[in-house]
This record gives sequence, C-alpha cells and structure tokens, in this order.
Amino acid sequence: MEEKIRLKDKDFELFIPESQMVAAIKKMAGIIWRDTEGKNPLFVGILNGAYMFTAELMSHLPPACELTFAAYSSYRGTQSEGVVQEVMPVRGNINNRLIILLEDVVDTGLTMQYVMRKLQQSGAGRVCLATMLFKPGSLKCDLKPDYVGMEIADDFVVGFGLDYDGLGRSSRNIYKVQNPR
Repeated sequence: MEEKIRLKDKDFELFIPESQMVAAIKKMAGIIWRDTEGKNPLFVGILNGAYMFTAELMSHLPPACELTFAAYSSYRGTQSEGVVQEVMPVRGNINNRLIILLEDVVDTGLTMQYVMRKLQQSGAGRVCLATMLFKPGSLKCDLKPDYVGMEIADDFVVGFGLDYDGLGRSSRNIYKVQNPR
C-alpha cells in the first residue's frame, strides 16, 4: 500500500485504507437491505465517481436488486463550479418507485439536492441518498444523506472512484491532498 501518491501538480497522503472503506460499505449495505427489504428499490450509481462504491455496495446486496447508472457533473479540478450538468439521465422506470442514489462523496450537497428534486418531480415515489463519504462541514444546502459510509473533514480526497482531473480513481485506498493551495 502506497503511503503517498502524486497526481499532476499535487501530492496526496494515505487517508482511508481499502479495508476500512470496504468494512464501512458492507455495514451500510446491511442497513440498506434491512430498510428496503420487500420494497423493490432502484439503485442508481452516480458516475463517474461512485462506480467503485456502487460495485462494492451491490456485492453485499442480493442479486435481485435492480441497478442503473446516471451521470451529473459540477466539478472542475478540486472545486465545484456550482452548476449541475446532466450528462446521462437515470434510465428505467422510476414512477412511484423507491430510488436509492449511490454517490461517492457529498460535500456542498448541491448536485445531489438537484438530482433528488429532479427525480421527485419526475414521479419517483421516494428518493434516498447513500454516500460513501460525507463532508458535513462543506454543505451549502439543507441535505442530509440517508446512509453514510464515513464522515470526513473538508479535505480534497482521491481514490476508490474519486478523482483529481480524471486521475486517481483506480486506487483502492483513499488519499487526501497535502498542503492544499
């Protein structure tokens, strides 16, 4: 396991080892399954960042769970631009259905607030949010995830699907930026 990595112009140090992340996600999967058993939820992995979280979470749920993907963007570099772009909408029937969004990290909350409202306005029965990482100190709206893997400080992190300008996603560990400028 690498203690440090360099991506473009930034150095990152080990923050959350894979074993801790996997244990938190497995625990979350058990809680989600308990809460949704018999309710036929549609799980929606939010691309690109949540692909590893989604795969890990779904591996701890029964095979009969339905999964689709959607993509939204509001980031450039290390900062959210605040404008949400729908890159790929949710596919599948959402009418009167329990939707569980699977997000990599909730920081400002603005993207997920937008997506949740859009789905509710489009006829979803109930929309829940499961996030691998939650930065409560960064929230800029009234949003509370239903399921949280881990709460972290407002550090910029990469790995386990999270990226810095497209780099770092494939690491199984999570790293935080050193000496942010």
